[in-house]
Amino acid sequence: MEFTKSQKLAIDLRNRNILVSAAAGSGKTATLTERIIQLLTDKNSPADISRMLIVTFTRAAAGELRTRISKALSKALTCDPSNRHIAKQLTALGGAKICTIDSYYLDLVKTS
Repeated sequence: MEFTKSQKLAIDLRNRNILVSAAAGSGKTATLTERIIQLLTDKNSPADISRMLIVTFTRAAAGELRTRISKALSKALTCDPSNRHIAKQLTALGGAKICTIDSYYLDLVKTS
């Protein structure tokens, strides 16, 4: 996929949290997926999916993100089968915090 200048900026920003807000069908899910995959597969300082909070507005978007991340990690692992970090991220994906805003806050209330 060809990313726009704004999408590329969202993908490439590091060492900060970001908020991606755009109209339906504008490529938010693809942009977020690419950002997450680049963070998880970074050769110098790979991120850990269990330390990420990925929040969307809808359950469908959260499910789509989880599916796309799974496919991308599986593909990365196929290209580099000995990469233990990627294998660990794929295993940890099931418990990753990829949720809707309301479910995130509900969990906060329940644990407080």
